[in-house]
Amino acid sequence: MPTNTQPTEKKVSVVVIDDDKNILELTSLILSKQGFRIYAAESANSGFELIIRHSPELVLLDYMLPDMDGLTALQQIKIRFPDTYVVMLTGRGSEEVAVELMKNGASEYILKPFNNRNLAERLNNVLRIREIELHNRQLQKQQEELLSEIEQWNLELQRRVREKSEALQTAQKEILQSEKLAALGYLSAGMAHEIRNPLNSISLFIQLMRQTTDEPDQLDYQSKVLKEVERIDSIIRRLLDASRRTRNISSNVHIDEVIDNVVESFATQIETRKIVIDRRYHCIPSPIKADATELEQIFTNLFLNALDAMSHGGSLIFEVTEADDRVIIRVSDSGCGIPEDLLENIFEPFFSTKSRGTGMGLPVAQRIARMYEGFMGVEESSPNGTTFRLEFPILR
Repeated sequence: MPTNTQPTEKKVSVVVIDDDKNILELTSLILSKQGFRIYAAESANSGFELIIRHSPELVLLDYMLPDMDGLTALQQIKIRFPDTYVVMLTGRGSEEVAVELMKNGASEYILKPFNNRNLAERLNNVLRIREIELHNRQLQKQQEELLSEIEQWNLELQRRVREKSEALQTAQKEILQSEKLAALGYLSAGMAHEIRNPLNSISLFIQLMRQTTDEPDQLDYQSKVLKEVERIDSIIRRLLDASRRTRNISSNVHIDEVIDNVVESFATQIETRKIVIDRRYHCIPSPIKADATELEQIFTNLFLNALDAMSHGGSLIFEVTEADDRVIIRVSDSGCGIPEDLLENIFEPFFSTKSRGTGMGLPVAQRIARMYEGFMGVEESSPNGTTFRLEFPILR
């Protein structure tokens, strides 16, 4: 009497591959009565076709086949159909054969002849093992996926921490620069009064001396002294204007017009120094919201630096483009460039490579750009020249 030891209600598919028709029919009959869905084949190749078509849970495979030996067939099934478990049937039982088959992936080894109950029970045992192993395989896959996700989360967390750390460092640098610039404002206002008093005295004494001499050389020297006094006074006035002037912010500032005004103001120096100006306006730039006078201060500082770098002539290129709702300006000179080890310091207040420089031109220019949600930095520098890049948001 057949026993009902089937572990699941769903019918399990079994492909039986055996060249002995009697064994094939008997095995199919026994397993069908036990609730298995049977597909029979008399050769390995026809058995492979059935496996491809039906994806069975089990294959009952004879060790001796006409077109392929059972070991080779077993190896191919394990490679091509890893979820299909193989039970070997053979009449040539030996420990060596059993060990070889199990090493190559057989789940069970059954000697012919076999009895009905033993065959069904052993197949059901293989099915239980298969279910556990497939479940474990799925758990292992899920574990690997979770570990991969955790690794991605860790990388993302590290990236965010790095970004926040860099942003914090940038903010700290900006705070430090703002404090230095604020100190400059207080210093300028306080010193202006103290410096102007002796300057007025110097100017008066020179004017008195001019009234008491007729010597051309003396008059020439005195004239030069007066011009230097006026230059110092002009510098003081600009410092005071920058610290107390009222901003005149407009919503219709065109960057090309700002550049044109600065170039026009340097017309004499351009001609004297033999500087070639190249304005590459690739578009009519959209308006930005800013104080045009402050923007002119940015380009004035860049122009002065370029003149120092091109003392024997050269070219100065102003390039204007638009991208991603921003006006982009590149200012390129053909000077000697900025040494790489100094690039990180050029926007530091009071840092200067010039013997008479104050180190405030570029920091002030960068501060103005940031004030209008813009950007200013060095895009490229080499012995052939330096390119500054500026960006400002387009007014929408």
